[in-house]
Amino acid sequence: MPPRKKEYGIKRASGPLVHFRPSVSATTVRRHSAVVPSVLTFAVIVASGGLLLMIEKGMLNSVQTPPPRANGKKVEYRARSSDAAVDVESQIVQEIRNRTIRSMCGQKNMPHSVWSLSPLQRKTLLQHILVNDEHHFLYCYIPKVACSNWKRVLKVLSGALANVDVKVKMDHRADLVFLSDFPPEEIRHRLRHYFKFMFVREPMARLLSAYRNKFGEIEAYQRKYGAEIIRRYRKGYAKDKKIAGNDVTFTEFVRYLIDEDPERMNEHWMPIYNLCQPCAIEYDFIGSYERLESDANYVLERVGAPQHVRFPERQTWYKPVTKETLHYYLCTVPQKFLKELLPKYILDFSLFGYALPNTTTEYCRH
Repeated sequence: MPPRKKEYGIKRASGPLVHFRPSVSATTVRRHSAVVPSVLTFAVIVASGGLLLMIEKGMLNSVQTPPPRANGKKVEYRARSSDAAVDVESQIVQEIRNRTIRSMCGQKNMPHSVWSLSPLQRKTLLQHILVNDEHHFLYCYIPKVACSNWKRVLKVLSGALANVDVKVKMDHRADLVFLSDFPPEEIRHRLRHYFKFMFVREPMARLLSAYRNKFGEIEAYQRKYGAEIIRRYRKGYAKDKKIAGNDVTFTEFVRYLIDEDPERMNEHWMPIYNLCQPCAIEYDFIGSYERLESDANYVLERVGAPQHVRFPERQTWYKPVTKETLHYYLCTVPQKFLKELLPKYILDFSLFGYALPNTTTEYCRH
């Protein structure tokens, strides 16, 4: 494993280096906000109670999605001919996003360690962190954010798979080591000393991907969740025992999510925040699904993966969620339901710098 790069941060009174919580100058934030829309606006919106009004008016649609970076440090990727220099505006947006994470996670009501979480929250988190002891890293996986391919990479690194292209059905438990497998003192050691990373995705695109996959292709999900959703939200089907569950509409799915407790949701649509708890764990790198190739290459280089280990290419059968597809599905949902849904995922939007979707009547006409 290559030597760790020099890290910058501040020291707690006792304990490891802190990456996320230096004080934020109001003057600096205002200066950066004058250049590009600040995602710190989200925190103000939530506090003021003006979130739903701003969603309705489409006032947040100019916020651009920045490529996530590692703790405010400049990220150096493996050299690729297709990589373009990051422009100044993008760097500013990234810095604002990083400061937003520091600011919001520094609030008293936010968790500041794994051990300050509730038992249920901690169980969910530890069951979603994969461990590689040889290369000293922890990966918090998010379903529908390329986690199957990352699991392939981990299996290649451990020797369970010969390479990432082996044609085998993915077993999401076998040959993988989870942080929940260890006693508390060993969990603490790995959290303190290992490189920690996760990958995020635009929240609504992730939900749509889960909806299309689970209710369009997976019979087990259709029977377990689809049938129940139809009985709950489709008129005249409340007592129907013969529902296949294979024709759930996206609006019905949204209504189901509105009524669900985020902490008890299925992992495929549980908010990213609840799965990986980015305030309780100070991740060294938060990659983006939208920059998957370059961000994955950076992580592989950072953990010292052998050169022959590469991140898998997308399968030929993969159906991407395009902007047009997402626009179509969101515009089929009545606005009153979207206004109830978005606050459940507000931390996924705000912490990771994603713009709230524009679903105004005028926009949906196009």
